Amino acid sequence: MTEEIINVAIVEDEDEIRELLEQIIDRSPGFACKHVYKDCESAIDSIKLAKPDVVLMDIQLPGITGIKGIELLKPELPDTDFIMLTIRDEEEIVFQSLCAGATGYLLKDTPPVKLLSAIKEVRDGGSPMSPGIARKIALSFQPSKDNPLTEREIEVLTRLANGENYSTISSKLFISGNTVRAHIKNIYRKLQVNSRAQAVISAIKQKLI
Repeated sequence: MTEEIINVAIVEDEDEIRELLEQIIDRSPGFACKHVYKDCESAIDSIKLAKPDVVLMDIQLPGITGIKGIELLKPELPDTDFIMLTIRDEEEIVFQSLCAGATGYLLKDTPPVKLLSAIKEVRDGGSPMSPGIARKIALSFQPSKDNPLTEREIEVLTRLANGENYSTISSKLFISGNTVRAHIKNIYRKLQVNSRAQAVISAIKQKLI
């Protein structure tokens, strides 16, 4: 059986960091990195066409910032996961990026093994972030039950909140992976959010799960 390849794009303005990330990813089994950019201006149209599985996006880019880049790309690439790259654990900036639709974030000096693990994690339903960031996101949502979730959607989201990934949820609920993803998309629409992290925290805040 052929191993599924995770296609990763990189948007990073520092040459050394960009080249190092590209080498780590493209030389690792199960990963490919064929789209690398130094700024959002050169990345946006190309990424829309390439439709990578994951984009590693520098937060503080010259010109169009990483946060604005996600705002422009996420609506057209709902199945692409965006991981923010940052030098420091800057809660306010990371918080803004997660609200824009990022799945999680990584420090730029993350060891290669943890970098690859995080990329796999987001593709399997995870959202790497610190407790402090999670609290900020939770406080940003106001309770609303205008669009209540179905019983099955609540069950799926509760399992996500408990740390289960898509494949585990699929197995335990005896449904396909595509069905799990369909439920997640409906949850996003009803809660008016753009990422797994937002969906989980919004539902907890609204006491839906």
